[in-house]
Amino acid sequence: MTSTTNHLKGTRRRWLAMARWGTALVAVAAATGCAALGRASFKEPDVQLREFNITGLGLTGGSVDIVLSVYNPNGYKLDALKMTYMVDVDSIKLGEGEVDSRFVVAEKDSSLVRLPVRFTYAGLGAAGRALLQSGTVNYRVRGDFSVATPLGNFTRPYDRRGRYSSVAGNGK
Repeated sequence: MTSTTNHLKGTRRRWLAMARWGTALVAVAAATGCAALGRASFKEPDVQLREFNITGLGLTGGSVDIVLSVYNPNGYKLDALKMTYMVDVDSIKLGEGEVDSRFVVAEKDSSLVRLPVRFTYAGLGAAGRALLQSGTVNYRVRGDFSVATPLGNFTRPYDRRGRYSSVAGNGK
């Protein structure tokens, strides 16, 4: 082999190595850009209280199922991985928890999510009286949810206030 042939082979190897590194850098930059673009185009789901059902009563307290409607305004499905929640009734903490079971919200559609909450009568007294007397009570549901989307995984907070009417059977 001549020194010219060795030089050409060495140059070719260096060129191929630089091309591989360049391709890897472009791929990393594209992935980073897509993730940033995905976060910018992600629209927050709308969470609303739909139902408030008493599921059990005892001497010191009870349990309720709170049903939330989660609306997905995005053009792709949301695969919910986890949802945490804190529920207040007339600014009194009713309960908190976490839903680990996955649920899917189709694009431009809603899905119902059941949140089991245990409470004590001592903590619910004034709010319970207001609900019995007027049939309505103020509520606040907040927490965060983690969803998997085609644009990546997102964890976002939600915070919804409203007025629940036992007559109408839903939150406003």
